[in-house]
Amino acid sequence: MTQNADSFSEHPKSYWRDLIDFPNFARLDQDIEVDIAIVGGGITGITSAYLLANEGLKVAILEADQLMNGTTGHTTAKITAQHDLIYDEFITNIGKNNARLYYEANTEALHFIKNTIEEHKIDCDFSMQDAYLYSTTEEYAEKIRKEAKAYEKLNIAGELVETIQLDIQIKNALIMKDQAQFHPTKYLLHLVDIIKQKNGLIFENTTAVNIETGKQPTVLTRDGSRVKAKYVLACTHFPFYEGLGLYSTRLHADRSYIIAASPKKPFPGGMFISADQPTRSLRSVKIKDEEMVLIVGESHKTGQGKETIKHYEALKAFGEQIFELESIPYYWSAQDLVTLDKVPYIGELTSGHPNILIATGYRKWGMSNGTAAALLFRDIILDKKNNYKSLYTPSRFIANPSIKNFLTENVNVATQLIKGKLELTNINPNTLANDEGAVITIKGERKGAYKDKQGQLHIVDTTCTHVGCEVEWNNGDRSWDCPCHGSRFSYTGEVLEGPAEKPLQKYDYKMLDNLTSEDSGY
Repeated sequence: MTQNADSFSEHPKSYWRDLIDFPNFARLDQDIEVDIAIVGGGITGITSAYLLANEGLKVAILEADQLMNGTTGHTTAKITAQHDLIYDEFITNIGKNNARLYYEANTEALHFIKNTIEEHKIDCDFSMQDAYLYSTTEEYAEKIRKEAKAYEKLNIAGELVETIQLDIQIKNALIMKDQAQFHPTKYLLHLVDIIKQKNGLIFENTTAVNIETGKQPTVLTRDGSRVKAKYVLACTHFPFYEGLGLYSTRLHADRSYIIAASPKKPFPGGMFISADQPTRSLRSVKIKDEEMVLIVGESHKTGQGKETIKHYEALKAFGEQIFELESIPYYWSAQDLVTLDKVPYIGELTSGHPNILIATGYRKWGMSNGTAAALLFRDIILDKKNNYKSLYTPSRFIANPSIKNFLTENVNVATQLIKGKLELTNINPNTLANDEGAVITIKGERKGAYKDKQGQLHIVDTTCTHVGCEVEWNNGDRSWDCPCHGSRFSYTGEVLEGPAEKPLQKYDYKMLDNLTSEDSGY
C-alpha cells in the first residue's frame, strides 16, 4: 500500500500488523471457569496473562476482535518514561513523591520489557534510544526549562541542549537517556506462545458485555457464554464494565495519526517529540530492510475537529520539509484515553470489588504504562507489596486538577450531544462520490451515508449506542466517531472501539428509491 505524497486513498493500515503471521483463536462457545479472566488482548492483557501463567495460575484472554488489533497494534511503540511535558505538572498537582513514583513505574516497565526480550531472545527490533523533548518557540522553551528543573528535583537523569540532529530550528531540547523502541506485535506474539505453552486459554471474536459480581465474578459474553474466575482484569482500553466507577465522566478519548515514510535524508537516531502544538513525534523503523521514519502527531479529541484526512496530509507536509519523502508505505491512526489528572487508572474497579481490576487512561504512552499495569495486577493478585498501587488507584480524586477537568470534559460532552441533535443536512446520498461519506437526513432523522469504492451506499443511524451522542464521519479512517466518549464504528456500523458495545443500526439504502424529497430532507 505505497502512497505517493499526494494521496491517502487506500484504507489505513498499521505496519505493526502487516507482514506478520498472526495465529487465529476460536470464539468462546461454552461456559468455563479459570483463576483469572482477562478481557482485552493488547499489551496489558497479554503481559498480564504471561506473568500470571508463569505463577501457575489458569488464565483466559477474551478478545472482542483479534489480538493486538486495537491501540497496541496502532501505537508508535516507544518505550519511555519521557511522556511529553508532565513532571513539572505532576509535582504541582500530585506531589513530588508521586511524580517520582510515576517515573519509576514506567522505568521499571522499560527494564522488564528489555529483560524479557533478552531472557527469551525475542527478535522484535528492540533498540535503546535517547528520547528528546524539543521546543520551537520561546513559550515552550520556557516550559522545557521548567521541565528540566523538575527532572533535577526528581533525580531524573536529563540534559538540556540547544541543538538536535534534525533539520529543525529549535530553541532547546530535554534529553532522557537510555529509553527504547521496538516492534510491539513481534514481542507480544512471543509472549502469546509462552501463554499457550503454559495452558493459557485465548479466545478471539468474544465480546465481554457485563460482569456478575460476587466472591467469584462471572464475565458474560455477547454470545451467552460465561467465564467464572477468582479475578477479572478489564484491559479493554475503555473499561467494558464500569460498575459505579462512572468512568465515562472521568475519561476522554484523544486521536493521533501516524505515517511510515521512506526519507531521502537519513534519520539520525533517537526518539523525538515536540513540546509545541500541534505535536510532532519522530522515530526510526526498519521496514523490509529499509530504514524509514514514523511521523506522528495531530492530536485531537475523537470525533471533533477538522476533516481527518487533513491530519495525515499535515504529517506528510512536515516530513517533506524535514526529510524529503520518497513514499509512504503505511499510515494509520490510534486513540487513547486521558484521565482527569493524566495518571492512568489501574487497580480495583471501585471499593467493594477487590476482584475486578481495570487499567485505562494511558494518555498514548501505553507500552510502558500498559506493562506497569500488568506488573501491578500480578502483585495485587499475589498479595505482594507494590509501591505504585496508591499512585494508580482508580478511586483517587485529587481536587486540583480533577474538579476543573471534570467540569470541562462534561460540559464538552453536553455541548457535543446538543450540537449533534441539532445538525440536519440537505445532502442527497445518491450524489456522494465513491469513497465519500456524509451526514444526511431521512424523514427528519439524522443518518450517516458512505458510498464505497464500488459505488454501494451504506447507511446507518448516527446515534451512538453508548449514551446517545451523534457520531461524525471520519474521512481519514472511513469510520463513524463519537465526539462524546470516543466510540468508533465502521461504515457498516460495527463497533471498532468502545465504550459502545452495540453496533449502529443499519438503514436499508434501497428504501431511498421510494422516498420523496420531503421525506429524505434533500
